[in-house]
Amino acid sequence: MMDPDYDLFATIVDEGGMAAAGRRLAISPAMVSKRLVRLEERLGIRLIHRTTRRLALTPAGERLHEDLRDIIAALDEAERRVSGASAEASGTLRVTAPTSFGRMHVAPWLERFLDAHPKVRMRIDLSDDYADLLATRADLAIRITADPGPGLSAHRLATNRRVLCAAPAYLERFGTPETIADLRHHRLLAADGQLPWRLSGPKGPVSVEGVSHVRTNSSEMVRELMMAGVGIALRSLWDVSDALDRGDIRQIMPDHEGSADVGLYAVHLPQSNPPLAITAFVDFLIQLYAPSPPWERSAIAPSENPL
Repeated sequence: MMDPDYDLFATIVDEGGMAAAGRRLAISPAMVSKRLVRLEERLGIRLIHRTTRRLALTPAGERLHEDLRDIIAALDEAERRVSGASAEASGTLRVTAPTSFGRMHVAPWLERFLDAHPKVRMRIDLSDDYADLLATRADLAIRITADPGPGLSAHRLATNRRVLCAAPAYLERFGTPETIADLRHHRLLAADGQLPWRLSGPKGPVSVEGVSHVRTNSSEMVRELMMAGVGIALRSLWDVSDALDRGDIRQIMPDHEGSADVGLYAVHLPQSNPPLAITAFVDFLIQLYAPSPPWERSAIAPSENPL
């Protein structure tokens, strides 16, 4: 078995603090602190910066934790092979996801995953900020992006179809644009950093420059403003397919959609033997979203453009 102080260090990181690690290992916080100091003195290097509010891994601590994850996974696999025990996902799984997507398309399905893997404990953090896997101590991140990140194991789950849309009230007031040039005379809505829009159309890629009619850092705010008739937005189908089906909003210029290089990914740090909880959740997401994600099974027809 592995040195128990290494196991203690890995547990502190996984649980996000000494008190939580002590509860998991059934030892006092004082003993957790004492053993961590003992490990750091033995190695001759600081592994964790301690403050009154939070713990932060040092660069050496990050490297050690990454190595220990591989070692622990390898030990678990070796024990299963020797004992003949069947593989079973277990332990804590930390997942990060974009706020709206996590609420709408992860949370409703988690009961199914947890019922199938009762020994897995989950922590889900929702944020529209870029989630650094090492800094956040996340096991897996769901990302909607054209570039899932260098040096990561990335699993493409689906293409992120994005369509131009507006509320009927807006279109009745300002008219319906029919060409890219028409958009210059309309109120565009986008969160900070989301303009220009890069679209694919019948004649190839085009770029739509502009300034959002309302400045905001929130993609959810953009959705609500568009629904209220404030302007035109480029929205992902997973976000607006229900509203399109109900007629609350309308797709405009259907021959132009967001570039198909943006996809939905599950990413995690590369490991030779990833914990079974990670691989099980990735497999679950693949089965859930591919080949036809739930938000694609709606009244809106697939684009005929060669995206």
